Amino acid sequence: MMKTIRNYIEVLKVRETLLLGFLGLCSVIIAAHSSPVTGAVPIPRTTFLWWSWNPYANAPPSFGTLLIVAMTILIASGGANGLTNYLDRNVDARMQRTQKRVFPTRRIYPAEKGLVWVLFLIVVGLVLSWLLHQYVFFADLIGTAAAAVFRKRVICVFPQGVIASCAPVLMGWFAVRSDISMELVLLCLLIVAWLPLHVWSVMVSHRDDYIGAGLTFFPMSVSVRTAVIILLIFAFLLNAVSVSLYFVADYHPLYLIIALVLGVVMLWATVRLVGSHTSRNAWKLYKLSSFPYMGLIFVAICFCLWL
Repeated sequence: MMKTIRNYIEVLKVRETLLLGFLGLCSVIIAAHSSPVTGAVPIPRTTFLWWSWNPYANAPPSFGTLLIVAMTILIASGGANGLTNYLDRNVDARMQRTQKRVFPTRRIYPAEKGLVWVLFLIVVGLVLSWLLHQYVFFADLIGTAAAAVFRKRVICVFPQGVIASCAPVLMGWFAVRSDISMELVLLCLLIVAWLPLHVWSVMVSHRDDYIGAGLTFFPMSVSVRTAVIILLIFAFLLNAVSVSLYFVADYHPLYLIIALVLGVVMLWATVRLVGSHTSRNAWKLYKLSSFPYMGLIFVAICFCLWL
């Protein structure tokens, strides 16, 4: 019984889901402290939302707010990740890196049993999103749809990967406010610059595995030298966006120091990859880009908001 439960949880790509849920939860805190756009109107609340909190009070959101939003984003992200796992199952079976996942190993068989579970989570996530606010619902719906299209057939980062990865941040933001500020735009641009480093680096690391499975889209469609140079460009862009957040959102100077240190580390890892072209350094860049960078940059923002 416990083994079956673990299999159904594993389908949801737990690490990726937790990272997206964490980013969404951080965006709730960031939105709560951000200055409202002039003329913005507070989000109307439904009777379902039992907590009492003014979205423009420039104060920490209540525990109830954090709890229900975190649950909504985790369920929605888990459903979307589970759907991609289901749709990629045949490709995963052909790749050494992914052939031990739940669907290729038939730990859930037939695969449609897992699909029912995933669709249930997607529906629950959409219902909870609607009860939060219609903007949260549309962010969830568009993000889930983007995660499901053109799987492993085109450049999987732009646009669908970016849209799907920005969805949790948008859901967290719109859960407490309805305006769109330059701070939110830069948070999404941070993900736009980060995602290629995170996704393409693992593809460079396992290039032969991807090509052997018949996947020839970017970055497998270009030489390793070209691919890593493009990654370096995105590393510089990532630094530019993270620093811009300091000036636009008027964060505490400690954020700028942390952003610069993390940015230098990412640049160092990318430059080392450009110089070596080795799969080992590409894998290190992939591991570094996950929580060590993206997680810590959001932690730094939230922490500095209270200084």
